[in-house]
Amino acid sequence: MSEKDAATSGTFENGYGPIRPLSVRVSDGTRAQLEVLAELNERSVTEETRLALESWVELSKSNPEVLKRAEEVRAKIEREAETKRNAINAVLGEKPGSSTRTTKSAAASS
Repeated sequence: MSEKDAATSGTFENGYGPIRPLSVRVSDGTRAQLEVLAELNERSVTEETRLALESWVELSKSNPEVLKRAEEVRAKIEREAETKRNAINAVLGEKPGSSTRTTKSAAASS
């Protein structure tokens, strides 16, 4: 199936959604090496690039520094969500924290 077919048919080759284009600028040397590797592996430069990026993403997901930062970002998102939830409750005339949804922090303190 071509990239265009996958993007329009709803079929998800990577499990995360439709394939979307990404433009990357690389040096002539890197491009030449990528072309040689693609030829040696009997793949297109696009496929070789996709595989390299997917490998890098998987490697990054096990990096302790990345995981630490991800937890920090998650905590920030949860704080911001709580602030917005309280603002919506105030607009609706409800008391702060009286949302029908239970947050992780509220569930943990119960």
